[in-house]
Amino acid sequence: MLIQAPTPSPTSTFLIHQPLFPRSASLNVSRVMNTWSSRRELSRRMVVSAADDQSNSTANSQRKRKVVEHICLLKTKENLTDEEEKDMLDYLYTTQYQMRGIVAISLGRISEENLENYTHAVYMRFQIKEDLAKFYENPFYLGVLKKHVLPYCHGLINVDYEAEVEDDILPIFRKGEEFNYGVEFVLLISFVDNAFGAPVQHALASLARLTHGFPSLIVQSTQGLNCNPGNKEFTHGVVIRFRSLEAFEIFVGSSEYKEMWSSDKHPSRY
Repeated sequence: MLIQAPTPSPTSTFLIHQPLFPRSASLNVSRVMNTWSSRRELSRRMVVSAADDQSNSTANSQRKRKVVEHICLLKTKENLTDEEEKDMLDYLYTTQYQMRGIVAISLGRISEENLENYTHAVYMRFQIKEDLAKFYENPFYLGVLKKHVLPYCHGLINVDYEAEVEDDILPIFRKGEEFNYGVEFVLLISFVDNAFGAPVQHALASLARLTHGFPSLIVQSTQGLNCNPGNKEFTHGVVIRFRSLEAFEIFVGSSEYKEMWSSDKHPSRY
């Protein structure tokens, strides 16, 4: 069952879908970690098909802009009250108004149980890496952590990566009608050391082609190499904004997605 955090702060539904092969994490969250999903397999049939080659060619020719993605997964205490949850999420949400550099934010409860017991997720987008570095050191943010997050949590993990999006104001700032609805899917991946190079590039390119091929299901997708020095567990991160929960279920239940992550094709760590 999907549960959203209470108002007034705008919140998102974060899902976790966990493939049955690699050891990695995700925000629907998915861990290949598909940060937020159980190990159950979805059986829904595909009801849409990928876009044709011409559409994909057009998408690939669009001008791109680099952005920096920040993912934070939280493990809150079991007896967290609605009031405490509201306080925590409200203060995290208002960080965007207290410092420069945050161009988009999405946060909320993780919708399903997951092996790592993460309960909430925060996603932020920055324009450049320097803005992210300043964010981690910002006194207001450090105060929010100390007074309104850590008292309610017994663990958290951060993943950061640089990615590319369409060079236009709406996709950069995640604004417009398409971003008013939907669910976030976070996939945290750990590739084995000896797989770096062509095998990893091939795996990520396959995922990019697949996500770009389903514009009827996906609003935006980014991926990149984890650059957070404090997190050695995951090598890469992925954030996918689906148009709806049904769109997510169709995508992860598709034969194309399952085949892409088959253990004999991609070098993820178990």
